[in-house]
Amino acid sequence: MRVLGIDPGTATTGFGIVEIKEGRLITLDYGTIKTTAGIDMPLRLLKINGELNRLLEEYQPDVVAVEEIFHHKNAKTVVAVAQARGVILLAASLAQLPVAEYTPLQVKQAVVGYGQAEKRQVQMMVQRLLGLDELPHPDDAADALAIAICHLHSCRINDILKTTRNRI
Repeated sequence: MRVLGIDPGTATTGFGIVEIKEGRLITLDYGTIKTTAGIDMPLRLLKINGELNRLLEEYQPDVVAVEEIFHHKNAKTVVAVAQARGVILLAASLAQLPVAEYTPLQVKQAVVGYGQAEKRQVQMMVQRLLGLDELPHPDDAADALAIAICHLHSCRINDILKTTRNRI
């Protein structure tokens, strides 16, 4: 299974493509989609859409995993992130890909085992789980990799539960 994990944002959208083969997590690519501050929001969203479509075409993921919006003190920031998420959800839907959504708490719990983990702890576990030579940077890309890992762990758990239920 190949997962495109996405940490949405309008200035910076993180992405990470992770695949599971023979029980091993393999990193195919990760990075960010950056937009220029000061340009109109429709143009920023258009850039996110274009880059996301390129990733979808190049890597052919089986699923897109996206971080859900968390409450933020700045309502303007929440609206901007929601707009980016809308573009991401639409692109995945147009590509006929399933979308999985996870809260930051769920991602931290799945990757670190502790829902209140610090960013550095998440980065260190992502590095270890994916066998990367260095900590993934920037934070948005590391978060996107963590979201992809979260989805793959969730799928494994669901498979185990299905197998267990079928034995009962």
